[in-house]
Amino acid sequence: MENLKKYRKSGLDHFIKFVRELPVIPPRKIFAKLEELGYRGQDDARRAAALMAYRHVRRIKRIYLDGAKREEVLPKANYLFIGPTGCGKTHLVELLFQHILRLPTVIVDITTYSETGYVGQDSNTIITRLLHASDDNPLLASIGIICLDEFDKIASGQNNAIFAGAGTTKDVTGMGVQRELLKMLEAGEVVVPLELTHSTYGDHLVMSTADIAFIAAGAFSGFAQVARRRGNADMGFGRKGARQLSKDGIDSIAVSFTPEEVENVANFQAYGFLPELMARFTRFVPFQALDAGTLKNILRSSVLDRLTREFEDEGFKLHVGDEVMDHIVADSMKRETGARGLVAILTRHLEEAAFNAFAEVPGGDVVLQVHEGNIKVVVEPA
Repeated sequence: MENLKKYRKSGLDHFIKFVRELPVIPPRKIFAKLEELGYRGQDDARRAAALMAYRHVRRIKRIYLDGAKREEVLPKANYLFIGPTGCGKTHLVELLFQHILRLPTVIVDITTYSETGYVGQDSNTIITRLLHASDDNPLLASIGIICLDEFDKIASGQNNAIFAGAGTTKDVTGMGVQRELLKMLEAGEVVVPLELTHSTYGDHLVMSTADIAFIAAGAFSGFAQVARRRGNADMGFGRKGARQLSKDGIDSIAVSFTPEEVENVANFQAYGFLPELMARFTRFVPFQALDAGTLKNILRSSVLDRLTREFEDEGFKLHVGDEVMDHIVADSMKRETGARGLVAILTRHLEEAAFNAFAEVPGGDVVLQVHEGNIKVVVEPA
């Protein structure tokens, strides 16, 4: 088994240079930069994430450049992002840490991992993914960011995956993964395989997670219902929670949570999480379901821009008016799929026009109209 000593001499200079060049951007400027890059809505969550990012960089610089003792600085922070699908949780991580700060960052689907000894990826290979994202430099990896996406799916009893041999080879409860994350999220020494393999005979090294920040993200479908069953009317789950049910009594997908609703660890325990694992998170950040105005802004500034460029490359001018955009937004809100729904709806409507016109028609105009409650696409050749 190898450790970090053999890497320190060869990679130390590069590491110190990397840390020295890390930008120290004030939280308010990070907040504004995210909007410049096209992130819309989630003001409270964006503020929390901007401050987390600033503190992470300042902490790293104080320890590795200023020589501050660890007991003199705040411990590393782990955040939990909770909110409906398509509300921008992982997109925020990508923009903030990969594009603005350019820290080693990986976003992993935690549902593909299992407890050591079971079918599925070993939980420790999460760090291996970060190591590869750091050009195999363990020092760089040791200050990186790991986003555990679909985190809610490892709750005990929430994993409904069915496959051959289920119940004999797979850690189906998720508790094993939760237990293995305990040390990782705190500040433990973790044995990290150098390759993404199931073999126990490959090269390994020992890494500390003391400076790796973890962000868990999930929709937590049914969380409000679980909390209501616990009788937390004083936390807002009685009256408010009732509005989160559809007419047929099924939980709504696009549920917004308040800080009070997500800061009660007992609710997560009832949902299927180890309380000691949830205690590893410094901050629980609720994301809101995107409103119509924010969705329209995303549609106009992000989704339409890319499709417009594609049609221009093919010689066509794409025309999408406000009435059409409002129709698309309303359809997306009805589906409760957030920003992801915008792309799906618009792509579906433009499919036939693109199929018939691309490389067949020399160019012209593609006009979207609302006709008798439906979107109609008209291709007008040049």
